[in-house]
Amino acid sequence: MRPGPQNSILDVAGLTVGHAEDPRLKSGVSTVIADEPAVAAIHVMGGAPGTRDSDLLAPEQTVSHVDALVLSGGSAFGLDAVGGVQAWLAGRGRGFAVGSALVPIVPGAILFDLLNGGDKAWGRFSPYRDLGFAAAAAATSRPFQLGSVGAGCGATTATVKGGLGTASMRLANGTTVAALVAVNAVGSGLVADGLHFWAAPFEIDGEFGGLGCPHPWPEDATVLRLKGVARPGPETLIANTTIAIVATDAVLSKPEAKRLAVMAHDGFARALYPAHTPFDGDLVFALATGHRPLAGIADLVELGVAGANVLARAIARGIHAASPAPGDLLPSWSELAAKRRSN
Repeated sequence: MRPGPQNSILDVAGLTVGHAEDPRLKSGVSTVIADEPAVAAIHVMGGAPGTRDSDLLAPEQTVSHVDALVLSGGSAFGLDAVGGVQAWLAGRGRGFAVGSALVPIVPGAILFDLLNGGDKAWGRFSPYRDLGFAAAAAATSRPFQLGSVGAGCGATTATVKGGLGTASMRLANGTTVAALVAVNAVGSGLVADGLHFWAAPFEIDGEFGGLGCPHPWPEDATVLRLKGVARPGPETLIANTTIAIVATDAVLSKPEAKRLAVMAHDGFARALYPAHTPFDGDLVFALATGHRPLAGIADLVELGVAGANVLARAIARGIHAASPAPGDLLPSWSELAAKRRSN
């Protein structure tokens, strides 16, 4: 098994991805648009999620397919980004038919980046609807930048900046599974106070630095490092949430997509310490474009395991690729690495 050609969610046939961000705001939006309506599900394991239209994705609900998914910064204000993506899709005749009306089905999720040093004085209305529209208009099948872009523009972790990451895997049976994630965790993606990633055992071809695991293993590796603990104020501890999309070209029912989302959550625990806390809204959307039938339940098991692995890798790649910007409250991984090399 190897990554796809782009090591990206774009390796799943039938998807395009778009991003829009405002560096002054230190926030942004990412969207995954399906060329044709795709089966979707969601599983939430964080204690503080923020979503729109996620109830539609329960296996027992009527709507079985979605047109797009949205990941956004901005906390609850960022849910407006879904409206922007819907507007773009509606302008192109996309949507669920209700009589003569078409309603684009676009579930979305948000992360909290309101206290990251960006200028949030946006006036009467937040900018997220316009950012959502811009992200949809920018959607493409061409490679995209990782790190401080789209929904990862202002993302942070306990120790360094977070960011937008992606990774893919092509299974032996020809099925592709991939992840797109905006990493904004209360915990850390790095072991202790070093540069090594918790996800190191799953790294392929040095995709996030090739450092491997630290040796010797730090005695304080399991000491909790939580965002906001070193800074006064309980409000900083809730400024979190890592949100992800795990996509595949497999043919899945809604219950099978739900199981993929459940299994993929293991990727959070492999790449972030801790994960799924009361202060995170950690969630995974599963998206299936339906081009490759599975042979049986064993294929679904393999798909779920691979989904967790690609999500772990995508989380590390998002942190590794983050770039420094004026007004940052935390260093990027690259800045931390440069500082360590100079000492």
